[in-house]
Amino acid sequence: MTSLTLFSAFGGVMLLLYGMRLVGRGLQKAAGARLRSFLLSAMSNRFKGMMVGAAITALLQSSSATTVMLVGFVGSGLIALPQTMGVILGADIGTTLTVQIIAFKVYDYALGFVGVGVLVMFLSKKTPIKDIGLAILGFGFIFLALQILTSTFSPLTPDSLMGQALLTLNDDPVAGIIVAAAITAILHSSAATLGLAITAAHSGLFTIEAAVPIVLGANLGTCISAIISSIGAPVDAKRVALAHVLFKALGVALILPFIGFFAGLVEQSAGTVVRQVANAHTFFNIGLAILFLPFTGIFTSLVTRLLPEREGQEKKGARYLDPMVIKTPSLALGQATREALRVADMAQAMLKSSLEVFKRDDLQLIKQIEQSDNEVDQIDREIKLYLTKLIREALTIHQASRELEIISFTNNMENIGDVIDKNLMELARKKIKNGYLFSIAGMEEIEELHGMVTSNFELAVAAFASSDKDIARRLLSNKIEIADKERRLREAHIERLHKGLRESIETSSVHLDVLSNLKRINSYISNIAYPVMDGDKSL
Repeated sequence: MTSLTLFSAFGGVMLLLYGMRLVGRGLQKAAGARLRSFLLSAMSNRFKGMMVGAAITALLQSSSATTVMLVGFVGSGLIALPQTMGVILGADIGTTLTVQIIAFKVYDYALGFVGVGVLVMFLSKKTPIKDIGLAILGFGFIFLALQILTSTFSPLTPDSLMGQALLTLNDDPVAGIIVAAAITAILHSSAATLGLAITAAHSGLFTIEAAVPIVLGANLGTCISAIISSIGAPVDAKRVALAHVLFKALGVALILPFIGFFAGLVEQSAGTVVRQVANAHTFFNIGLAILFLPFTGIFTSLVTRLLPEREGQEKKGARYLDPMVIKTPSLALGQATREALRVADMAQAMLKSSLEVFKRDDLQLIKQIEQSDNEVDQIDREIKLYLTKLIREALTIHQASRELEIISFTNNMENIGDVIDKNLMELARKKIKNGYLFSIAGMEEIEELHGMVTSNFELAVAAFASSDKDIARRLLSNKIEIADKERRLREAHIERLHKGLRESIETSSVHLDVLSNLKRINSYISNIAYPVMDGDKSL
């Protein structure tokens, strides 16, 4: 191949990958937040999981993307390992749709698809329609890339150097599997690898015997993304990646001794090598589903034994921020929301423990609260860094609004943690060091205000989780009530001072500062209502 030919081939491959990315992005945005709930709805049984896995993969244009989502969901505790097995097999079937489309001589209509996609994007005023236009444009780029690759390969003949190299795969199918797996791992797309094989087949550079190892290798190569995404993840997430590898590897191992028979079967399915390549990919993945779906329970037990749970300390920091779903905003925002709610649980536990510190003078509990505050600070930073990786242009207006809600929520959680650790606990240390005792009435007042703030905290979390504006209004209404309550309790304390009650005089500065800081905490809690209330204004 000349340098110009290589340059054209490189451009064609890059355009092919970019087109697939546009299709996936457009369809994902059109599906919106329903994508995540659609995938989670697949978990009732293995057959439904297989069908939904196939549909999601056809939407995302990548079985790797679907498997990576499963790794993240299992790692974050959204679903259990057994529930993923059918989805993994379905995801493999979903990849066959793209390859079947590519196998048609669609590239003759490439520019037409580009034109329609651009026209829809420019003329439509509704975001979902624009997103569909983006997907059509992506398909146009895919078809245009195939046209470029076909014209690049067409001057080549089976007698050329490249043709001879490809035909040697007839004699060494293992080499073909390895090469195709490596290319797929680099491109992160089995459809892209098979698109290259199909364009080469258009030019007569492939026989079906040489193409079948490419198909098998492309299927193996899709496992790499799931393996990478599971690095550093909980053991259940690693098991999802291992299950994916086992399904593919066992499938390839079972077919390899009968590769000639399989090639002959595929050859009978269509009259052209191009269509045969697409059919080989389809037959292989449907065959995997038929063969392994009845035995998903056995596979679950197998991967559990191969990757047993290990004793060790719980991982600090974020649990749910899966970087592999960052290109799917609805999923990434869902994971960030889960992490934000986890931070809220930690802050609520700190607030609850803070009262126990004042009641029991527990120095050990103060240290635990300090450690929790450090972790809240760390996760707050991780969430913000995670969300900054989202591509703003890829977000819908609603998603952009939700991103701001999450950032505001975690920022308020971090502020609440700081008030508890840096202010309330310092007051607790002062009380313990000086041996102060609150009066019975004073302690009851602190408990009463603490209870009101705690209840308002629960309302704030509910408002954020559900984006419920009615709850947000109650939250703001309670802010006024709690501020008024703090003022009346402060007056009651001063009244006891006037009566000369010894406990009240000794603890006066601590008591009043505790009330003041509980009021500060409630202010941060109430701040959560504002982004929720403003949510519809951006739509």
